[in-house]
Amino acid sequence: MAGKNWILLGAPGAGKGTQAMRLVETFKLPQISTGDMLREERRLGTDLGKKAGEFMDKGSLVPDEVLIALIAKRLGQPDAGGGFILDGFPRTLGQAEALDRMLADKGRRIDRVIAIEVPAASIVPRITGRRSCPKCGAPYHVQFKKPKVADTCDACGTKLVQRGDDTEAAVVKRLEAYDTMTAPLFAYYQAKGNLKKVDGDGEMDAVWTRVKEAASA
Repeated sequence: MAGKNWILLGAPGAGKGTQAMRLVETFKLPQISTGDMLREERRLGTDLGKKAGEFMDKGSLVPDEVLIALIAKRLGQPDAGGGFILDGFPRTLGQAEALDRMLADKGRRIDRVIAIEVPAASIVPRITGRRSCPKCGAPYHVQFKKPKVADTCDACGTKLVQRGDDTEAAVVKRLEAYDTMTAPLFAYYQAKGNLKKVDGDGEMDAVWTRVKEAASA
C-alpha cells in the first residue's frame, strides 16, 4: 500500500462526507477539514483564528498562506504523524502547489488523491431532494429517506424544510463552479501519478468498495 497522506475530492452531493467517515474508521486516520479547523481556531482565539476571522467576517476567502499555516499546525499534532485525510483542501492549483511545498519542507508528500466522481444528472436530485427538520436537525430525502408522514419530521412532528441553496438552479451553478475550480487540480495530480478516480454513482456500499480499493492500491 502507498503512504497514507491522502486528499479526498468530490463535488457537492457526491457522497464525499460519508466515504470520508468510512476511510477514517477503516484506516484510523484523522480527517482534516479546513472549515472545521478555522472555526476551532476562532473559538480558541488564536492568532491564526483572529487573522482568518478578519477575512471570514467580511465574507472574503481566507488567503492560502493562512490555510497552509493552519494545516501545517494540524499536521504537527501526534495523531497525524502516521497519515491524514485532507477534506476540502486544496481547492485550487495554487493551494495544491503551496501544500506540496509545505509538506516537502517536512519531508512528506501527498501519496494518494481519491476523487469521487458522480455525474451531474445524479447529483442534482440527490441535493434537491434533501429536507431537514428546522427544530431538531434530523435529515430526510424525498427519495432515499422519506419521513413516515410527508413533509413532517418523524422525531418531533415539525414541518420539514429545504435549504435555500438546494434548488436545481443553485445546485447546477455550484457544480459548474466546482468543475471549473478543480479541473486544474485533476490535471496536476494526474501528472504526478497519484490521482485515483472513483465512480461514485450507485449504492453506497458499492461506492465504498471502490473507494477502499483506491485507497489500498
